[in-house]
Amino acid sequence: MSENKSKIFFNRKAKYNYEIIQKFEAGLVLNGNEIRSIREGKVVLENSYAVFKKNELWILNLFVDLKSFKNSKVENQDDVRPKKLLLTRKQLDKIAQILRANNFTVIPFDLHFNKKGFLKVNIAISKGRKKEDLREYKKQQDWKREKQKMERKG
Repeated sequence: MSENKSKIFFNRKAKYNYEIIQKFEAGLVLNGNEIRSIREGKVVLENSYAVFKKNELWILNLFVDLKSFKNSKVENQDDVRPKKLLLTRKQLDKIAQILRANNFTVIPFDLHFNKKGFLKVNIAISKGRKKEDLREYKKQQDWKREKQKMERKG
């Protein structure tokens, strides 16, 4: 990769809407048009989530804009097609066990390029926050900000 810095795309609402239990890093199976579009920054993580299908983890609703890369030879390009996540069998079993035992969900919270230039996604096993929890989380964040301001001044 020609750049030293890797581009990172965050799911900004993830930490607010979900309580993150455990994190994993996974690879993605993409075609050439999708990776080119992601390198240009045309990706939306906001409504995406991951599910198990046939003992494999698939990410759904990950929007990758393919307008500029539409090829007349390839008719079946879909902007939100399911994308397979690449994890080890041990990691998949661990995630499946946690999901079966509890009522958790798997969400992607950021996309980034590693040192070798491969696209990776950080996924999190998470629990949705209720309205009361969201208010409490917001209060905690406000208090942290206030505390930092006080420390800088004093």
